[in-house]
Amino acid sequence: MMMQQNEITESLLDAIRGFPAMRDFEHCGTPQKISSFAIYARCSRCGMEVKTRSFSGVLEIEDVFDAVFEWMTNPANRSVADERIQAIRTENEQ
Repeated sequence: MMMQQNEITESLLDAIRGFPAMRDFEHCGTPQKISSFAIYARCSRCGMEVKTRSFSGVLEIEDVFDAVFEWMTNPANRSVADERIQAIRTENEQ
């Protein structure tokens, strides 16, 4: 089933809400943590730079966040986003 451009699924919203700030990766047999948005990470054991996100034809949830972050880089959009963030904080405090 193809989604319309403005159609969002509940599973996407759930995935965004539950998205972790950090994720695990392993290199040189050493478990490590990095930002979930990191494209590359440096192995703490050998110092090698390791690619941690794919750039294939398959979209990942990180791509959704990247699109939002890109949108927020526009100063006019950022002020709107800041207002919404504050409204969400207020709602969550109640």
